[in-house]
Amino acid sequence: MERILTSETPKKIGEKVKLMGWVHNLRDHGKITFLDLRDKTGIIQCVGQNIPKLTLESVVEVVGQVVERPEKMINQNLETGRIELQIEKINVISVAGEMPLPLEGDGYDIDEKTRMKYRYLDLRRARMTHNIRLRSETTLWIRNYLSKNGFVEIETPILTKTTPEGARDFLVPSRLRPGNFYALPQSPQQYKQLLMVSGFERYFQIARCFRDEDPRADRAYGEFTQLDIEMSFVTQKDILTLSEELFTQLVGSIFPHKKITQSPWPRLSHQDARKNYGTDKPDLRKDKNNPDELAFCWILDFPLFTQQSDQDFFHGSGKAKFAPSHHMFTAPHPDDIGLLDSDPAKVRGLQHDLVLNGFEVGGGSIRIHDPKIQEKIFDLIGFSTKQKKEFEHVLAAFGYGVPPHGGIASGLDRFLMVVLGEPSVREVIAFPATAGGQTAVMDAPGKATPAQLRELGIKVSTVPKEK
Repeated sequence: MERILTSETPKKIGEKVKLMGWVHNLRDHGKITFLDLRDKTGIIQCVGQNIPKLTLESVVEVVGQVVERPEKMINQNLETGRIELQIEKINVISVAGEMPLPLEGDGYDIDEKTRMKYRYLDLRRARMTHNIRLRSETTLWIRNYLSKNGFVEIETPILTKTTPEGARDFLVPSRLRPGNFYALPQSPQQYKQLLMVSGFERYFQIARCFRDEDPRADRAYGEFTQLDIEMSFVTQKDILTLSEELFTQLVGSIFPHKKITQSPWPRLSHQDARKNYGTDKPDLRKDKNNPDELAFCWILDFPLFTQQSDQDFFHGSGKAKFAPSHHMFTAPHPDDIGLLDSDPAKVRGLQHDLVLNGFEVGGGSIRIHDPKIQEKIFDLIGFSTKQKKEFEHVLAAFGYGVPPHGGIASGLDRFLMVVLGEPSVREVIAFPATAGGQTAVMDAPGKATPAQLRELGIKVSTVPKEK
């Protein structure tokens, strides 16, 4: 007899079936025991006599007949609430010990360290299972939507090169080239621009990105996932229109109970947003107590540069320079190109940020495709000759016919956090790092063995803590 899923049982009334899953609940009434069996599709009540001693969350195989419940015993809260399984045979496959954390309830009141240590158990929680399944449905929907609209999904390297892009890189030592290091990508920015030079025109990727930044509630430590999109021969308006259509249809398909406040989405200048709301991430919901309201908006016309001090990351020439407001590949507004020589602080960039309920959930720009303008931007942000050489591959590629192009990257973790009304992005990630940077379950980071370090030509010294 082949196993079936609990979701199939309502169509099997009067038939003998085999189910396999976890013991979700037990109610012992003497000779009769009620056992709630859970699998990936739901829960079904099983009833039997002389049931062996069981523990919650043990894995069992149950064989029995599917019957209708008496009218007064129907459970309207279960999809299988009109039926039950009369147990004829039960086999205990795997016995579960006492749970180190409760699995009932939403889990918000449980210490995060405990939840991360036993994340494989925490994920059995109904809320967490729901979140992860919705995440899967969301990414599948996006893939199908973009593929139907002429986009090619292309994976870009995870082991890449360290370049001065703003955040700290994660470095990976090279065994084959001792003394050299790879870097995990902060984003696929340079690769996706090179793909535009390659002529693909429409690219996307559900990309893993890595940044050694301090964690926040809306930002996971170390790694995150973004929907990465790049297009050739487009204007900024084209990018905004595509993104708006994608997310509007996504919400309607995957989150139909959510209501978008305004459509088309408001488009605010950076200056007006700061002036009228005191932030460039305004929450435009009409009722901020309504968790099902989604207020999207665009923030445009950002300054291309911000002032930087001598101590800032991009400093390379010994003098205070400008820092890119977005990143160094953002194109200046065509009306402001002349100001690059006379008054760079007044230059606007063709940057666009996507804001949802007061959170930045996406950002992008039209890119620079003129090598001369790119060189000028490098000069303005104070790049040394050595730092410029870090991007020589991009400038060289642009000498072989580069189309005008632009794109946007939307943070899937943060988007799902906001849409699902969760307090942290860690609630929508299967195995996130803790706020202290420790990887769930695996107890990482850890120490390398002396043999590993010798093979890589690395010596580790203890760095004293600052007082």
